[in-house]
Amino acid sequence: MRLLVVNPNISTSVTGLIEAEARRAASPQTTLAFATASFGVAYIETRFEALVGGYATACAAAEQAGTFDGLVVAAFGDPGLGGIKELFDVPVVGMTEAALASACLLGARFSIIAISHRIQAWYRECVEANGLMSRLASIRSLTSPLRDIATVQEDHAQRLIELSRQAVNEDGADVIVVAGAPLAGLARTLRDRIPVPVVDGVSSAVRHCESLVALQPGVARLGSFQRPPAKPHAGLPLAISGMLEAPGVSDG
Repeated sequence: MRLLVVNPNISTSVTGLIEAEARRAASPQTTLAFATASFGVAYIETRFEALVGGYATACAAAEQAGTFDGLVVAAFGDPGLGGIKELFDVPVVGMTEAALASACLLGARFSIIAISHRIQAWYRECVEANGLMSRLASIRSLTSPLRDIATVQEDHAQRLIELSRQAVNEDGADVIVVAGAPLAGLARTLRDRIPVPVVDGVSSAVRHCESLVALQPGVARLGSFQRPPAKPHAGLPLAISGMLEAPGVSDG
């Protein structure tokens, strides 16, 4: 199977972290391709930045439409995920929904460890959108400025461990979710230093997407996730315009 993994922000260094973890996690028979948003911000931590990142992800994926069997939105918070699920007739999996699904299979309550205090409100809304607020123990985050988005793991490793342990000891977390593409792969380092299971969003998304492709569940011909209807439009990139003009499965 072929999976496309899209980084919704413009940081190619973060795409490198995503790629390394995705390749470690993927099954041997899976072929992976990667794309980085061509416009947007260095890393996403607000609702507006997520809005931009979601559109950038849709554009990047549309340019490669027809070349992949499953799509991964590789940013925590799943920018644009619902709309992108409508646009593509293949399984589309977000880092957040995949990580939360993994966490719920491993324990009763989970805590999210994030890289920014500003990001907490949006992450809480994402958990609520997934219907899992009753299982959220806490969201804890770094509060100091980031020197470089690509070096968060090295610069703040000890603090991230402390936050994870606090979530377990003080908040009652059964599982730790390491949030954000800049922390891709960190769960492998933390798992021997944290007394509960640690979940990574990239590896969860890749594995869950593989499962959905293998299950061959079919596509949405009706319901809220069927292809958007054809209608007049203007100013859209050719790749997006072409997908909106192409007949969806509901038209066949």
